Amino acid sequence: MAQAIPFRQVSPLKASCQQCSLSNLCLPLAIGENDLARLEDIIQQGRIFNRGEHIFDQSTPYRSCFAVKSGSIKTSIITESGEEQVTGFFMPGELVGLDSIGGEHYACTAKALERTSVCEFPIDRLEELTGKLPGLQHHMYHLMSQEIQNSHQLAMLLSKNTAEERIAALLLSLSSRFQRRRMSPTNFSLPMARNDIANFLGLAVETVSRVFTRFQNQGIIKARGREVELLDIEALQLVSREFSRQCNN
Repeated sequence: MAQAIPFRQVSPLKASCQQCSLSNLCLPLAIGENDLARLEDIIQQGRIFNRGEHIFDQSTPYRSCFAVKSGSIKTSIITESGEEQVTGFFMPGELVGLDSIGGEHYACTAKALERTSVCEFPIDRLEELTGKLPGLQHHMYHLMSQEIQNSHQLAMLLSKNTAEERIAALLLSLSSRFQRRRMSPTNFSLPMARNDIANFLGLAVETVSRVFTRFQNQGIIKARGREVELLDIEALQLVSREFSRQCNN
């Protein structure tokens, strides 16, 4: 089992959640100013992890969930055969660790894909506060529902789709997530390496590279290293239409 990660320094200048550009993604919009102050009191802001460092480890005691403030995080589990299975990628404004709520231990390992800043929500204090703030409690239920839906979509993606459909669906998902952050939905840098994409989608790395090359030759995308430009969103949507139809049924 990986060693426990030492506590990282927290910025002495605690920023207001209201001033954070990502607050509309990880916090309920309806929460009042006084209630927001109570929530800020329990948040440990500004924890920094360098690339490759673990935010938490699978099977260690579950103490907190984390909101990504900057950077990106990969989650994975170690299978019974000892192999790593990537289970998700998290970007700014998204919460990591929700899948462990209700359990005593973390269900997966979370690792920084780059220099990453997070806000930590101690779960015992968060549970106590959600019991007093119905708006926050409803928001947490909504986020957990999204987590379940994402798991269902991933299961569908891995069980029924071709390599082209899987990669098209991933690119479209990243596009929509960047757009929600008011960033370009067509020009972005992939936070993860090709081998992580392959692991996540259940494909060989060579297959991922071939599909990217095929999409590029077809004029659908332009890729250089991790930099990607989506040239034809409609074509990507056409490739992934079966995946979208299945997820909506």
